[in-house]
Amino acid sequence: MSAEERVPDEVIPPGSLPPLRVRDMPEPVSWKRMVGPSLMLAGLALGSGEFLLWPYITYRTGFVFFWACLLGVVTQFFLNMEIERWTLLTGESAITGFCRRWKHWAWIFLILNVVPSAWPGWATGAGQILSWLLFGATEQLQPDGSVIHGARYVSAFGIAGLLLVGVLLTAGPVVYTTVERVQSVLVGAVLVLVVGISVLVVRPDVLGELAAGAVNLGGMPDLEASGLGVMALLGALAFAGAGGTTNLGQSNYIKDKGYGMGRYIGRITSPLTGQEEAIPDTGFHFPHTDENLDRWRHWWRAANVEHLLSFLATCLLCLVLMSAISYSLFYDSSGTLLPGMDRFSQGMDFVWGEASMLAQRPMGGALRIAFLCMGFAILLTTELGVLDVVARISTDIVKVNYLRHNTWWTASRLYFVFLWAEILLGVAILLVPDLDKPMLLIIISAAMQGGVMLIYSGILLFMNRRVLKRSLAMSPLRTAVLVWSCAFFGYFSFQALRLDVLPFFFGD
Repeated sequence: MSAEERVPDEVIPPGSLPPLRVRDMPEPVSWKRMVGPSLMLAGLALGSGEFLLWPYITYRTGFVFFWACLLGVVTQFFLNMEIERWTLLTGESAITGFCRRWKHWAWIFLILNVVPSAWPGWATGAGQILSWLLFGATEQLQPDGSVIHGARYVSAFGIAGLLLVGVLLTAGPVVYTTVERVQSVLVGAVLVLVVGISVLVVRPDVLGELAAGAVNLGGMPDLEASGLGVMALLGALAFAGAGGTTNLGQSNYIKDKGYGMGRYIGRITSPLTGQEEAIPDTGFHFPHTDENLDRWRHWWRAANVEHLLSFLATCLLCLVLMSAISYSLFYDSSGTLLPGMDRFSQGMDFVWGEASMLAQRPMGGALRIAFLCMGFAILLTTELGVLDVVARISTDIVKVNYLRHNTWWTASRLYFVFLWAEILLGVAILLVPDLDKPMLLIIISAAMQGGVMLIYSGILLFMNRRVLKRSLAMSPLRTAVLVWSCAFFGYFSFQALRLDVLPFFFGD
């Protein structure tokens, strides 16, 4: 069957883009051969929710809000699979599918992709941990009685981290392969270290408290007593998993991995070290024959198994263990914060607090260094993943919607323009006084991404339920989960806007 044959409008309406072309669904592979993209997404999740936000919330409030953490990551599993659905069926990214419905989604999602991810909290956090490793922390007593555990050269280290990430992504011949290798090694190493630390420090009573928090549906922390804002909670929910547009990047990852109809789409390569690969402007769809539908069902089942094991299981394990480690280090068996532990309440200071408490255990010096080195690696590689996925999504949006017929602006060239533009934007942010605070930068980014998730949950609900034909569309269960996702992120986005954002600009 010719690849030039067009998919009929009644099958998938082309909207504002050229029609999809017809090709048979490729032969499916086992889920084991599909491992890669979901591990990359899990690696992104490690650097925000798993290592920082949820252990921090646990330090400030215990496990009262942990039920929302678990619901957040399970919700993201279903969201990610609906993002994958469009790409498996067409080889196009999910955002290209959005733009088929309404062309203005192109510039809207370009903004939603770039702005929330521009805040370089991960590189800055890695810089702060590097400073602690090299110089230790200096305690500075503040007028309000709080303590800040100072770190030197945080902005400089953060800028150096951004530039290092840019060099690594530019040097690899195939960008996807570079990121997959880095994140796969990181995830494996982190799992081993986290399990090892958990065996040494997590008490049985902590697991009981965690289980109670997991079923405490609707429980909310005391925001005033804990010092947390709704923006922090919204950000933590968005980053209970990868979060925001990084989830949408899953469709770009599986294109480069060759899942489903993505087999027919080229990969982004380095303009310096790689061989340019042809990337079609738009995707493909298969004739609805028995053979093609059977292949589709095999791809869909394998993709679900791979994402369940690589993403959901990894994220759940790390969220549970890292939060349990935080609670074990800061709380006694009666659930009371240990004396003096409130001095670690500022920003990322609780990470230094965790390292300091580990130093008091047997082999504590080695544990402390290993924990801080793990945090440095997690945060720096998360910055690498975030910059990659932002450049990848931005390239896809601009090339497909605005530069389809421009042969000079290849996907590879666009990718590296967006990559280095985002790096320079991050450098500019870090040069602004008082913006070199990693936790602040990450919470700003995470809260914005929570709002983004509300928007694309609604679009996916329409596309995958109404646009796709019944045999390819979402099941009633998955439809209900996406309705829940809209309500879940909608509620916390509204509360963050009402309680944090509007009072900040307009007063109480």
